[in-house]
Amino acid sequence: QVQLVESGGGLVQAGGSLRLSCAASGRTFSSYAMGWFRQAPGKEHEFVAGISRSGMNTRYADAVKGRFTISRDNAKNTVYLQMNSLKPEDTAVYYCAAKNSIVIVRNRNEYDYWGQGTQVTVSS
Repeated sequence: QVQLVESGGGLVQAGGSLRLSCAASGRTFSSYAMGWFRQAPGKEHEFVAGISRSGMNTRYADAVKGRFTISRDNAKNTVYLQMNSLKPEDTAVYYCAAKNSIVIVRNRNEYDYWGQGTQVTVSS
């Protein structure tokens, strides 16, 4: 069992930055590939970024490539999402998710555990 708790969301002006954190419980964090997803009002969950168990491999949605950076610290059981140059269309609830896998996956249905989400609002 893995419990995930996100933090770091908030209100920011367009062009600003936020850093999301996702703290995981348990001693097997390094066994999990991690992903960040988001859900805007009236829309489906959208893959944002993923990172492999070691942290050496990452993947991004085209919409955030070059602006967002995913990273992890396995010693602290934490995954991060650094978000720069934020746009109003980035407004959503952001979720972290864990999958017991070697590879990064984009399909939300394949993830094993989810956090409760943190709200990010970008004003224009």
